[in-house]
Amino acid sequence: MLSTHRILRKMATFITCNGLHTGEQFAEHGVTDRFDICALAYVVAEDRPAPAVFFTDQKTSMDLIEASEPTMRALRALSASITDYEVPDTDGRPDVIEHVFNWTAAPGIGQKTPPSLNEIVGRLIRAADQAAINGFPHQRPAA
Repeated sequence: MLSTHRILRKMATFITCNGLHTGEQFAEHGVTDRFDICALAYVVAEDRPAPAVFFTDQKTSMDLIEASEPTMRALRALSASITDYEVPDTDGRPDVIEHVFNWTAAPGIGQKTPPSLNEIVGRLIRAADQAAINGFPHQRPAA
């Protein structure tokens, strides 16, 4: 199993080479398949091709992502690098998935555009470095 550090670093490399999907579903077919940040975490963490449902079925995709411990560890580490508070789970579903996806796809507070690919890759590298130093992220409880 890959460490959180290695997952985040591999995600940064993939995005640099292939871009990032921020539209409907968790992935889109093209000359090279593109994945949203959460689907990419799954593909890298599980070290396998993307399941077909990533292109067609959001609920089943979410279930697969949530069931993967290394994927969720990487997403929590990335979420922790974006904000210093723990993103709570609601309705039994980890909101960290929505938090990380929205960070890549929507403008932040006071911003007019979502973060650039360079900003996303930079954040992944910083999160990877932090995970290598501290292990699992420590965050304060949400207010």
